[in-house]
Amino acid sequence: MLTAASDIEVLARFGRALADPIRCRILLALRRAPGYPADLADALGVSRTRLSNHLACLRGCGLVVTVPDGRRIRYELADGRLGHALDGLLASVVAAEPDRACPEAAEKGCC
Repeated sequence: MLTAASDIEVLARFGRALADPIRCRILLALRRAPGYPADLADALGVSRTRLSNHLACLRGCGLVVTVPDGRRIRYELADGRLGHALDGLLASVVAAEPDRACPEAAEKGCC
């Protein structure tokens, strides 16, 4: 059975989101709990501008959503299943080869 083009696009979109270490860290932080941009920037040690750009990317990929909270905007995973998918992906990669590093990671800085 052939995989639908829409399935491939969904996985490619998820892969693009995970291709950047800061976006990986944002997703992992939001997996634990929703967060506000200023708090996320402080917790991750990145500038608010840089965090904002990455949050916009994740929003564009459909992985995070904004929730108005009074005068503030809170970010959270678009669907709780994304947190489970991240958990499963982490467990799978660690179970497959826990001590292996990606050879391209040192060359290209991938996560």
